Amino acid sequence: MNIIGGFFYGKFWKIFLKYDRKNNYYIVDFLCIFIFCLYFRRDEKIFSTKALTYSAILLALGISANQIKFFSLPQGGSITLFSMIFVVFIGYMFGLRVGLIAGITFGLLNLLIKPEVYTPVQAIIDYILAFGSLGLGGLFAKKKDKLIFAYILAITGRFIFAVFSGYVFFGTYAPKGWNPLFYSIWYNFSYIGTEGIITVLLLLIPVVRNTLEKLKSSNFKTN
Repeated sequence: MNIIGGFFYGKFWKIFLKYDRKNNYYIVDFLCIFIFCLYFRRDEKIFSTKALTYSAILLALGISANQIKFFSLPQGGSITLFSMIFVVFIGYMFGLRVGLIAGITFGLLNLLIKPEVYTPVQAIIDYILAFGSLGLGGLFAKKKDKLIFAYILAITGRFIFAVFSGYVFFGTYAPKGWNPLFYSIWYNFSYIGTEGIITVLLLLIPVVRNTLEKLKSSNFKTN
């Protein structure tokens, strides 16, 4: 058993984690295709024409807003123009499954636009799991007037994965005397938390929140 374990760690694991940007892209692309083959099959009960249309529009708005950065950090992460709310709102309207796929799609689009890949595992955590967590807002799809709660839950999911990735893969960037975990928490909160607070303040404005709630409740079917 020790021999097998040693071989796995010494051979496969080191190859998997080895920094090779070109090979990493191939592995990540394969995993992305695999995920879409599993989850993005045609299912009219879930992916109605309306859901696909509005999801595409909101994703486009989210990607556009994501390019407007008020502040960017050296190891990745930016305070953007409310980009996360567009993705969260997809799940809030159409349900968890649509929301998760929208979040993953948002992450993959970010990967294509500005890839920051150091290992395949880091890419999966940062671009698939972290951004996919924005779909957790879909847990509130069948509830009324819970958009703020949906948003907080969704960005908390992204924050947790971002902290884990930062601790494991970027802990060496922690300033001298800093605990790598505390540094990762501070680093990721500085942009996810800041944008989150600003967005919640925006959603607290009655006209903004009520408009989005009316849009959701008008005639959207949740799943």
